[in-house]
Amino acid sequence: MGDWIEPGRKAPAFTLTADDGTKVRLADLLGSPVVLYFYPKDDTPGCTREACAFRDQQPALEQLQAQVYGISPDDVASHVKFREKYQLNFPLLADPDHRVAEKYGAWREKNMYGKKSMGIQRSTYVIDAAGKIARVWKRVQVDGHDAQVLEALSEL
Repeated sequence: MGDWIEPGRKAPAFTLTADDGTKVRLADLLGSPVVLYFYPKDDTPGCTREACAFRDQQPALEQLQAQVYGISPDDVASHVKFREKYQLNFPLLADPDHRVAEKYGAWREKNMYGKKSMGIQRSTYVIDAAGKIARVWKRVQVDGHDAQVLEALSEL
């Protein structure tokens, strides 16, 4: 379990496989803002609402030249089904061994009804065009989160 990466620090490098089979490297994304959001599981209620909110904000995100990437421990096949089912218009990245989630501090101990387990803490990072963390949300409340992200992007 890693520590959260705080604003002002360089975003940790990563390479993950996207739902279309391509490799996505953070280094290749520099030059425009990036929204990385970590979510627990494909096609579950909160994760679906969050993904659909980012999908529906695509015109505003494009206007701000921002790229969105969802990251979860699900595999590529699961991501493909999730993306197709909800017509998601941004890549979903597979982090099955949760290495990237650990680098960003999103892999944490969770306590559900007294049962402790490790898993993704729903969280979002806005990375500026230079590769620095501009904003972090450590415990995302899904409803209204897309608007918070847009506001942070507009301040860059």
